[in-house]
Amino acid sequence: MNHPTILVVDDNKAVRTLARQVLAPFACAVTEAPNGLEALFVMDPDLPDLIVLDINMPRMGGVQMLTMLKSKPQLAVIPVIMLASPTDHAVAGKIAALGVQGTLLKPFAPADLLEKILAVLNLKPRSAAV
Repeated sequence: MNHPTILVVDDNKAVRTLARQVLAPFACAVTEAPNGLEALFVMDPDLPDLIVLDINMPRMGGVQMLTMLKSKPQLAVIPVIMLASPTDHAVAGKIAALGVQGTLLKPFAPADLLEKILAVLNLKPRSAAV
């Protein structure tokens, strides 16, 4: 049985590391990328089951990547949780219009990230995975 894959896209390595730690007890694979452009390469050929996507990143930001994802039918079905800063309220409407599974405001508690992810994916504890 394949485990779900979660792609964490954030230019802040600490956020990517935190996501990896939060998901460690669960039977899932975590891949990461520092920006939207590199995330597209990470996704090829294996599409993730969920993308945790920061809004503000160099090269290709989260809104740009989300817009691109939602424009392609094979990618539009991937659920996305956006990571937003308090200053990102200007793009909140655009993100909502594009359709995301949730938005998490930085700084966030690890439990809040896990709660958002578990609302989208039914993750099994690693020990129960066979």
